[in-house]
Amino acid sequence: MIPFFSGANVREAVSPERALEAVRDAFIAYARGDWTMPPKVYVPAYPEGDFRAMPALGAGHALLKWVTSFPGNPAKGLPTVTGLVLLSDATNGMPKAVLDAGAVTALRTGAAAVLAAETLGRTDAETAAVIGAGVNGEATAQTFLARGRSVQLWDIDRARTEAVAERIGAEVAPGRDEALAADLLVTVTPGRNILLEEGSLRPGQHASLMGADGPGKAEIAVEELARVRVFCDDWEQVGTNGIRPRGRIYADDWEQASHNGDLVHAVEAGVLTRNDVAQLGDVLIGTAEGRQSERDITIFDSTGLAIQDLAIALAAMESANPLDLPGLDL
Repeated sequence: MIPFFSGANVREAVSPERALEAVRDAFIAYARGDWTMPPKVYVPAYPEGDFRAMPALGAGHALLKWVTSFPGNPAKGLPTVTGLVLLSDATNGMPKAVLDAGAVTALRTGAAAVLAAETLGRTDAETAAVIGAGVNGEATAQTFLARGRSVQLWDIDRARTEAVAERIGAEVAPGRDEALAADLLVTVTPGRNILLEEGSLRPGQHASLMGADGPGKAEIAVEELARVRVFCDDWEQVGTNGIRPRGRIYADDWEQASHNGDLVHAVEAGVLTRNDVAQLGDVLIGTAEGRQSERDITIFDSTGLAIQDLAIALAAMESANPLDLPGLDL
């Protein structure tokens, strides 16, 4: 029997604090070449949504996440993100566990957002805010709280914001502008509208952009990207016009960001090249430079990496025995 982790099982097995530690270790292992990750494959079902196949290999295990993103689902009473994570033994190919992809995704999204904020934000940052009170936004706020930091929530749906804030012990932001002005800002929206226009971020701010995780999505204007320091995901193809932005872009993995997320728009506009970007993992291991001054504006643009999912799956397996898990015959 192969253990199956429901969403509740995943959340019981992996605390937000443990998720952040696991995701940090995954970025470091990937930066050092100990973990590998083939490109994510998108299967578009637009305009409704898309399917994604995400493989990774590390720590003696292989993983495949088959996951969806259907932003219109909540209006139908359905979750935006659904799917399964399959974990196998990399020494013999045998399946080890099946996990609910929605819960894994939420935990690693919150972990990556807060990890980036802690790594790149000012050391004296006081305020934190999350824009978007969906499942992933809630997980991000919970991660801030688990790290001992108070956090404000804002969402276009006021009732949802208040319900989530009351459930997890967060604050409700007075308004959208107040939330956007936080020292440490995380945006977890469907990515259909620009939140950060040119000139909207002030010196010293950090923003983790977690919502623009697929083609056609964006949370920040290209003009704003051109004037800040940015951390992002995976990059495969870069522009060749040689235009350099007034800042440097950082990535957790270059290959993915050039096809998806906010940075693709900057590449298409010719304001970013490969030489402008470093991986977040490289910053964590000290081979790339992070924030250089208290006035730097830093951006982390994330489309989500399978190594993060692998980290959460392995962390869940640490607690598999004490949990009363159902099994699957595979």
